[in-house]
Amino acid sequence: MAASVVPETDSIRRAVLLLNAVDPGRFPRLLSRLLQRLHLKAETSFSEEEEEKLQIAFSLEKQDLHLVLEAISFILEQAVYHNLKPASLQQQLQSIHLDQDKAEAFANAWAAGGQETIEKFRQRVLTPQKLETIGWQLNLQMSASTQAKLKSPRAVLELGVSNEDSKDLQ
Repeated sequence: MAASVVPETDSIRRAVLLLNAVDPGRFPRLLSRLLQRLHLKAETSFSEEEEEKLQIAFSLEKQDLHLVLEAISFILEQAVYHNLKPASLQQQLQSIHLDQDKAEAFANAWAAGGQETIEKFRQRVLTPQKLETIGWQLNLQMSASTQAKLKSPRAVLELGVSNEDSKDLQ
C-alpha cells in the first residue's frame, strides 16, 4: 500500500472515533452533501440551522460535529489531491481504524462523485481575484509655460479584476 494520505494525528483519531459512532444509515447522505460542496471555498456546507439538526440527528456536540465535518472534508480533499481510486481510499481509511461500513460509504460516495469533484477543483481559480480586462492611456506633455522642451510621459493603467465568487468587476 502507498504512503498514507490521511495522517494519524490526534484530531483524526478523535474524528475517527466519532465517525465510527455515527448512524450508518444517515452517513452516506452526509458524505454526498459534503462531496457536492467541497469545491466551494467561501461557503460552508451547512447553515447554522442545518448544523443544529445534524447535532440532534447524530447526537453530537457542536464542537464534535465540526470536528467530524472538517475531518470528512479533509479526507475528501486528500482524495482529490491524490486522485485516489475508491478501493485505495477505502484501504487508507481502514488503515486509520475507520469501521468497514464507513470506509465503504466513503468509497461508494467517492466512486459516485469523485471524478466530478476533481473536475470542479481543476476548474476552480486558485487566486481569489482574476484579471478580466486591461485598459491603458498614455499622455505625453511636450512643453509647459516654464519649459519649452519638456517631454513628460504619463501612463494610466486600468486593471479590471473580479472575485472568484462574484463576477463584479472592480
